[in-house]
Amino acid sequence: MNAWQLAQQLVRIDSSNPGAQEDTIERYIKLLVEQHVSSMPACLVKHISIKELEVFPARRNLNVTVAGYGSAPNLVYICHMDTVTLGEGWSTDTLALGATVRENRLYGRGACDMKGGLACALSALFSLMDAMEHAGTQPERGFSLICTVNEEANMRGVEAAIDAGWVGTDEWVLDTEPTDNQIQVAHKGRTWFELDIKGVTAHASQPWEGADAVAATAEAVSHIRRSIEALPHHAELGASTVTFGMVQGGYQPYVVPDACTTWIDMRLAPPATTAKAEMIVQQAIERAQQEVPGIQGTYRITGDRPPIERDPGSPLLAALSKTVEQTTGAPARVSYFTGYTDTAVIAGTCSNHNCMSYGPGSLALAHKPNEWVPRDDIQRVEAVLTDLLLSLSGLA
Repeated sequence: MNAWQLAQQLVRIDSSNPGAQEDTIERYIKLLVEQHVSSMPACLVKHISIKELEVFPARRNLNVTVAGYGSAPNLVYICHMDTVTLGEGWSTDTLALGATVRENRLYGRGACDMKGGLACALSALFSLMDAMEHAGTQPERGFSLICTVNEEANMRGVEAAIDAGWVGTDEWVLDTEPTDNQIQVAHKGRTWFELDIKGVTAHASQPWEGADAVAATAEAVSHIRRSIEALPHHAELGASTVTFGMVQGGYQPYVVPDACTTWIDMRLAPPATTAKAEMIVQQAIERAQQEVPGIQGTYRITGDRPPIERDPGSPLLAALSKTVEQTTGAPARVSYFTGYTDTAVIAGTCSNHNCMSYGPGSLALAHKPNEWVPRDDIQRVEAVLTDLLLSLSGLA
């Protein structure tokens, strides 16, 4: 199967997180690889390893590595297998697991985020194996395909891959997230806060007898929003942003609410740091306590990922840019990724300067009903990933 056919097969497998999760899709991918390997000569099979790593019960990372005989760092394609929940609002002819093809678009949950990209990476791996058979030798540069779990939540899959030594500081690492026909090389930081405001309950007709935790939260939220908007902009990453993704407080409209919890997502562009964001939240609590006497505010940081800036001297960026131009006939466009990816975790954790994203589809379509990816995009990325891998392996 080529990448287009592989993508359809992968979309039909429910790997939603939370939901069905990755057990079935990981077993399917492993079986495809094992079937391909089983047809190869034994003298080449000995250079191929297939490893699994259980991150959670029945949720395993998969690592397929082809050893090289040279000393160059391995090329790694890393792809997550999970999707967000299937969700509602799908058209009757583009069901979440239908893998419907209309007007050269593949519809389905994960079509662009990121089963289309995973299919391209798998296709490139199979092309490398075919090239090994044709040449009768292992590649000069080693290669790994790493398929991870839990990317759409806390990214424990890539963290486990790092801890297991599957990837680290030296490898050239590329994920296949949807990048709108760009090479995306930088990321804003991602810091999450849980803000708790405790008040005093009272009858709503006598609010002066209580302390309104929701009103205090409104004061804090307003201060945080204005303060983040006032932070300096980064020349490439732009403005820092904040989203108050979930708020829970109160229990009846006729009772002064005595508690309110807010979950906050900040995307921080340098020079903004988590320490600066923490100062803003502390100031917001102080303001809320002044405006609504009797409340008490606390917070905790539930996620902290550093920003990743572009390294213009990255040899992977140079090699990928050259391949994109040669394969597509158009100069590579370089930009930044608005979300946070497995490669960003590797870059931040391991100080790896050769981590970036290049994949089919548009992030603007991800996580939505009627998610789709164009056939042309999958074919383009399949060709680029294959050409890059074969060129770097010495088997082109």
